[in-house]
Amino acid sequence: MSFKPAEWPRKLRSQHWYGGNSRDTIYHRGWLKNQGYPHDLFDGRPVIGILNTWSDLTPCNGHLRELAEKVKAGIWEAGGFPVEVPVFSASENTFRPTAMMYRNLAAMAVEEAMRGQPIDGAVLMVGCDKTTPSLLMAAASVDIPSIVVTGGPMLNGWFRGERIGSGTHLWKFSEAVKAGEMTQDEFLEAEQAMSRSSGTCNTMGTASTMASMAEALGMALSGNAAIPAVDSRRRVMAQMTGRRIVQMVKDDLKPSDIMTKEAFENAIRCNGAIGGSTNAVVHLLAMAGRTGIELTLDDWDRCGRDVATIVNLMPSGKYLMEEFFYAGGLPVVLKHLGEAGLLHKDALTVSGESIWDEVKDAKNWNEDVILPVEKALTQQGGIAVLKGNLAPLGAVLKPSAASPHLMQHRGRAVVFEDIDDYKARINDDALDIDETCIMVMKNCGPKGYPGMAEVGNMGLPPKVLKKGITDMVRISDARMSGTAYGTVVLHTSPEAARGGPLAIVRTGDFIELDVPNRRLHLDLSDEEIAARLADWKNPVEPPASGYARMFHEHVEGADTGADFDFLKGCRGSEVGRDSH
Repeated sequence: MSFKPAEWPRKLRSQHWYGGNSRDTIYHRGWLKNQGYPHDLFDGRPVIGILNTWSDLTPCNGHLRELAEKVKAGIWEAGGFPVEVPVFSASENTFRPTAMMYRNLAAMAVEEAMRGQPIDGAVLMVGCDKTTPSLLMAAASVDIPSIVVTGGPMLNGWFRGERIGSGTHLWKFSEAVKAGEMTQDEFLEAEQAMSRSSGTCNTMGTASTMASMAEALGMALSGNAAIPAVDSRRRVMAQMTGRRIVQMVKDDLKPSDIMTKEAFENAIRCNGAIGGSTNAVVHLLAMAGRTGIELTLDDWDRCGRDVATIVNLMPSGKYLMEEFFYAGGLPVVLKHLGEAGLLHKDALTVSGESIWDEVKDAKNWNEDVILPVEKALTQQGGIAVLKGNLAPLGAVLKPSAASPHLMQHRGRAVVFEDIDDYKARINDDALDIDETCIMVMKNCGPKGYPGMAEVGNMGLPPKVLKKGITDMVRISDARMSGTAYGTVVLHTSPEAARGGPLAIVRTGDFIELDVPNRRLHLDLSDEEIAARLADWKNPVEPPASGYARMFHEHVEGADTGADFDFLKGCRGSEVGRDSH
């Protein structure tokens, strides 16, 4: 570790607002005193912004108001001055057309809230999956001391004696209804059992994945990722996080000290070991872009290819986050990576210690949940990055959630021009499709949807489901929920709406998927592809105005993180002159 704490005491950022007795200082300080704060709170102690993504319309984060009180307690105990700040909260299960469309808006809004207000450090209170990357993107852009505390996962779901995962079983039960294996009444009964406590999805979906990524990056205290939302230890974690951020401000320990290239490589390898969501790809690429670190899809394949998936959780395995916590949680996984030579052990964490110092003594209390390598779900987990003439800039697939017999497959394409075309035709028994076909959906990428919705795990046609078939190869430029499963190729880049080769695929064309050799090939000559692209006309109309128009004009491709082109790099914490 090369980090050296700054000298303390020193003039803090908040003192540019609150220090001294000028008219401007009294303007800032005096109005805040109407909340009943005594004068000595403004004497140079660290002001900590608790950036809270609580919202009644973000159910996964619905308990964060109560958790914030524990963060405040920790800040007071450590000699800081806590101020709670509600920030933009995009819920995956309520926002339309997709929460991903608002990740960049949230990151932009939070960045400006951090920079423009008198805070010396920030506690990032997150949960539902887009809130975690959006606040980390903002923190990387501003680069003041920041630390993550997540809301934690829900308790296990149970239905008729079966462990059920939020999201994962929604997809499974929905397919069972279409196949005639489950009644609609049974489906509604199961709904009550899926989400039975506060917290995020209890599978290794995107929310739990991003909580794990925050911990693997070193941006959360060790053990934070897996503690259930309603466990008292989650509240203890929040209070300890409040204590820690005060010392981080005193030491001037910033995201740029922690979110290094080595830290991102640790996170990528961790994602492979936990069977994490494909959504982590676009989020980590975007976060790295905010730090100015060059991180690419090639890094994802290079770092993740030889990592065994050892966490036996849905959708890849059979357990849920509750069992993962009881087994020892993410520290056990990181310790395994370190012992296997797959961890940059000296990477710094928000604790001020190296990541190895944090995890080296972790114990695995259940080897059926966190598996020995010889019993891994798949020996080559990670995220497979596929390239070829159908995806010149790359596409991704999650091997641990795919069917082994489909990892090398050649099939006839059945093409859907967009999500509406898919919905209109998929249930038609006249659709010319069987289990050997490859389902292709276009115009669902960052520009095409817009926002790149989680529609890539297209449900299979009922005529195929009724044969007992549960998986087919599916290819699109969309995303997939982290709770979903199947042999699904996602994030195909360039997307169809940018004129990528996906745009010219026709029903009847043959496609070859070869995951071991990382190949995605459209069986057409270069001349035929060029001719079709020359005749192609973009069916996607730009939105007329508003944020949707800005998103369409400035969003980059999935292969670089789908951030806005004008938000790359760290802009720092300096703010314009005072106008008062």
